[in-house]
Amino acid sequence: MDARPRVAIITGGSSGIGLATGRLLVERGYDVVLTARTADRLRAAADEIGARWLAADSTDPVAFTAVVGEVGRVDLLVHAAGVMAGTFVRKESLDTFESVLRTNLTSAFVVTAACLPEMLAGGRIVFLSSSSAHAPQPGKAAYSASKAGLNAFAAALAKEVERDGIAVHVVTTGPVATPMLDDVHFPMLTLDVGDVARTVVWLDQLPPNVVLPEVVLSSVERGPYAPTPFVPEAARQLRRTDL
Repeated sequence: MDARPRVAIITGGSSGIGLATGRLLVERGYDVVLTARTADRLRAAADEIGARWLAADSTDPVAFTAVVGEVGRVDLLVHAAGVMAGTFVRKESLDTFESVLRTNLTSAFVVTAACLPEMLAGGRIVFLSSSSAHAPQPGKAAYSASKAGLNAFAAALAKEVERDGIAVHVVTTGPVATPMLDDVHFPMLTLDVGDVARTVVWLDQLPPNVVLPEVVLSSVERGPYAPTPFVPEAARQLRRTDL
């Protein structure tokens, strides 16, 4: 048995789901490496939870390959980096559309291609997706397309690396209370970042022979466990505070 701690690389690690996942993994004894583009925020986040950090753009093959080269062995890749940008197709620019797809979808290929050479049997890859992959949002065509593509990429990848003993999962969530929702113009019932982080950590505890391609998470809408509605900043400015 290998007594060394499992090594986890987390993209989008400076905030939100990535940071919350990193915190839980550190608490469980993992060697966690947070990555994101902005070094100052990333350093502060890593210091906060006791993780390592390496700044890199997850869409840049050269930069991310350098990250993996410095880390060495990779047991768990959690790809949490992403953006929710764009508008209605009638108003969308090609540059914005391509930027969203690059950040949310092309990045999945970049980080996976960099990590696979350093991932042995028992390795695991977890992609963070969105309910928009299955229920596309009008006004968010680029985002919806990127997340649907991410789910398809993960499904194809899973069949490719199964023979190597590597598991691939997608965690598809409803709205999660993070700054990514700041521009949304209406209140909503959301998950907490901790809910998602605990799911990611749980996936890495599964036996390596178990196949679980996708976990779909959403908040309950009524009853004693229904959350208090989350009011994004844009909705607050418009005084839209009720569901």
